[in-house]
Amino acid sequence: MKKILIVHGWGGSDYPHWQSWLAGELAKDYGCVYFLKFSDVENPTIKEWSQELLDAIDDFNPDIVICHSLANTLWFHLANQNKLKKVQKLFLVAPPSMHCPIEELSEFFPCKIPSNLYAEDILLIGSTNDPYMDESEFIRVQAELGVDMELLKNAGHINTDSGFGEWNWILEQVRS
Repeated sequence: MKKILIVHGWGGSDYPHWQSWLAGELAKDYGCVYFLKFSDVENPTIKEWSQELLDAIDDFNPDIVICHSLANTLWFHLANQNKLKKVQKLFLVAPPSMHCPIEELSEFFPCKIPSNLYAEDILLIGSTNDPYMDESEFIRVQAELGVDMELLKNAGHINTDSGFGEWNWILEQVRS
């Protein structure tokens, strides 16, 4: 059975967000899921979040990691520092711009695209109208990473506000 680590972004991913829905769906089938909740979801610091994610990886030893929003940026920073363990699958969902201008998140940016994402299989998932990363930057990031991508039409930030609670497509991707 695959061990799946789900990592939220700024503000968390409480129900009815697709990440909390996904954790529940995977657990229903006796899946081994760790839905990490950072200690301060509203006021993230790169030092705290990095240590908490690294601790979760060391303790849980996941096969699959699913990042949303700021969690992607955190994964990129840790990859650039060569601090990650290789996983089988990595899902990077709705990453923000590599130069995100949000003041509360300033210590996370700018962010350099890593040359190694520490995963055997990677899927980058974005939206044509994400308010935190426009489509042209998303395509540039995908090309620089050299990974597979899925670009969803008008899916916003792929969160609860854009209608992503129950999301069967991601469940099937994780199970495949």
